[in-house]
Amino acid sequence: MNCKLVFFFIILANLSVQVLSVVKECGDEDDDGCTDKKKALPLKIIAIVSILVTSMIGVCLPLVTRSIPALSPERSLFVIVKAFAAGIILATGFMHVLPDSFDMLSSSCLKENPWHKFPFTGFVAMLSAIITLMIDSMATSLYSKKHTTGTVLPESSGGDREMAVVDEGGHNHFHGHHHGPKLAVEGSQLLRYRVIAMVLELGIIVHSIVIGLSLGASNNTCSIKGLVAALCFHQMFEGMGLGGCILQAEYKFIKKAAMAFFFAVTTPFGIALGMALSSSYKENSPRSLITVGLLNASSAGLLIYMALVDLLAADFMGPKLQGSVKLQLKSYVAVLLGAGGMSLMAKWA
Repeated sequence: MNCKLVFFFIILANLSVQVLSVVKECGDEDDDGCTDKKKALPLKIIAIVSILVTSMIGVCLPLVTRSIPALSPERSLFVIVKAFAAGIILATGFMHVLPDSFDMLSSSCLKENPWHKFPFTGFVAMLSAIITLMIDSMATSLYSKKHTTGTVLPESSGGDREMAVVDEGGHNHFHGHHHGPKLAVEGSQLLRYRVIAMVLELGIIVHSIVIGLSLGASNNTCSIKGLVAALCFHQMFEGMGLGGCILQAEYKFIKKAAMAFFFAVTTPFGIALGMALSSSYKENSPRSLITVGLLNASSAGLLIYMALVDLLAADFMGPKLQGSVKLQLKSYVAVLLGAGGMSLMAKWA
């Protein structure tokens, strides 16, 4: 199912390129005294290293602190930290990605018709959210069908959960104590966690490559300095949210390491790609504005859906938070702090 979403983004980018034949090139912005290619190069290298380190710290922190009792997924502190990270992801969609897409697709560098006649950003973001819902639902169904025919109910073991065999007649065969209904609920929840982790990672990867590409292609030293600090903050806490989802998905070590690795390297890869394409990539060209603008709108719809539906609503409507008003209030404060901090970063990034 993730491949289908990747194809959606690729098709979207290709369609945007086909429209460029009716749009004339737009000139570069006036030099404001900050454009210096030689001075920008070391800043980009610093950005690659610092963002890589902070991204790795953020995504690995929930995974390596599992052995700490206070930070285990069953504890209240984990729920509060996850709510904070969900606020970060929500604000990323609303305050960073979506406004950037609006600015790009309403640019004066694009022709009046059709780009100024129709709100493409809102439309693509809405479509992306609906497609994410479809993939979320269908992936969960396919996972459930796949495991109910052979392995569906998890038994606790070290690291990844093992599955208990279920035969055609619906009889459970366990290697231990019989807790059928409880394990069935846990198995269903585990499948949801795994779908959430995969879809969220895909949305974050698309967004990270786009912002890395923009930073790598820019030679404006004034904007790069602010972007590096803002992106380090952003990647660390967004990584914590993703890391929490990966932890709850209870993947094997190889899968956890692979997902953490791909999250950590996507923004540095985007920066390196932007540096390589800096001679041909122009931020204000119609090709760049349309392609990046549509990708940003798609990423925004996905991130907003995931933050609201799969992270916040799933936790706040779950039994743990519903059973404690005090924990709910703490989690609401955490969401507001995360969203507020990330919104403040919009001043620089």
